[in-house]
Amino acid sequence: MRRDYFTLDPTGVQASDSERPIIRIAYEGPTEEFEPRLQRGERQLDGSEIDITYRLQTSLESDDPRGVLAIADRVTGEYVLELNTDPEIVFSITSAVADGDENETHYGVVIENEDGRELVRYDKSTLLVYNRDGELLREKSLIPSGVEI
Repeated sequence: MRRDYFTLDPTGVQASDSERPIIRIAYEGPTEEFEPRLQRGERQLDGSEIDITYRLQTSLESDDPRGVLAIADRVTGEYVLELNTDPEIVFSITSAVADGDENETHYGVVIENEDGRELVRYDKSTLLVYNRDGELLREKSLIPSGVEI
């Protein structure tokens, strides 16, 4: 699955936003290739069956920091999707959740096709961020209290 088929647009990340943060992903490739990846067998994957991670490909101190957001099937480990995105976009989500209402520690993930039809919606509370060497960046990640990593 090509990474350039996906674009990410965060919402609810500004201090003035009243809605919770949402990672909105638009898919602009062949639907018949992608929709089966959102399923296991005949049913759609739900939020408890996926993991969302972000891994840096360069140092944050580089002139052009880059990274990859990935959604993977928690059971099989297969990637549902990967997309290239700027770390500041991902950090805007993690910061908005961390700085938001202490009772609301979740963010949403919405994946739509190029016509704007919603393919799936997930409610998530974890987003793990790794540096280019594969080390977890706890201060940039969303890790719910009580979760050991």
